[in-house]
Amino acid sequence: MAHTTDHEIVSIYPFTDAEVDQMLTHAGECVLMWATKDGWPVGVTHAYFWRDGKIWITFASHRHRAAAIRRDNRVSVNISSVSYRPDAPADLPHGAITFKGHAEFFDDAATKAWFYPALAKKVNPTSAEGEAFFNNLLDSPLRTILAVTPEKRIMYNSALAGRHMAGTVSEEELGSRLESDLVRMNRERERRGLDTR
Repeated sequence: MAHTTDHEIVSIYPFTDAEVDQMLTHAGECVLMWATKDGWPVGVTHAYFWRDGKIWITFASHRHRAAAIRRDNRVSVNISSVSYRPDAPADLPHGAITFKGHAEFFDDAATKAWFYPALAKKVNPTSAEGEAFFNNLLDSPLRTILAVTPEKRIMYNSALAGRHMAGTVSEEELGSRLESDLVRMNRERERRGLDTR
């Protein structure tokens, strides 16, 4: 079994595709991030729905983020297992994923017809009354829907990392060291007069 005390190498702790799907299905919130006109990174927490390989979010179309994303549709979305809903299974993966992707706006009736009820049910899994209230709240004239198609994942599987530190992980379970933990880390270690790894 593999064991480590090196806490600087973290890219070796990915999620499987199945674990990504589990996390995105059961987490309650995400942070949508974009760049303002003057280059500032900004993020806002949203409820979301995961469907067809896309992260679906909604907000009012007059928000600054709408104009910013229409200007530059490159966005990031962070999802953490800390936001698992209370009804989520106990054996879900733990950690966080940041997705880099492109966003697309939807204002058509067909998208609203499936998305609003799906999000309302997800936010209110045990209350039909709350579900109906939220669905009605969402269906407002200024609201728009954003779908983010992930193109890159930055993952940290905290359960896998914990098992690695405890020596209960096989080498086959670990991911490959990415450029940041291979090239860039060793360049920085050399700059500081440290041994490379």
